Amino acid sequence: MYYWTIQAGIFPENTTSLALHTRAGFRVIGTRQRIGRHHGTWRDVVLIERRSPVIT
Repeated sequence: MYYWTIQAGIFPENTTSLALHTRAGFRVIGTRQRIGRHHGTWRDVVLIERRSPVIT
């Protein structure tokens, strides 16, 4: 079994995690604005993905 796409959501200020994922081949798809609450505050999330080069 192969996975075609892996997605993740990361808080925009978590630049270390965004850099790590970028080095691992992820790309930024966009920003989901006010998508969830964290400690009582509505938060944006950067949506990233990595697509497999293998197509089955």
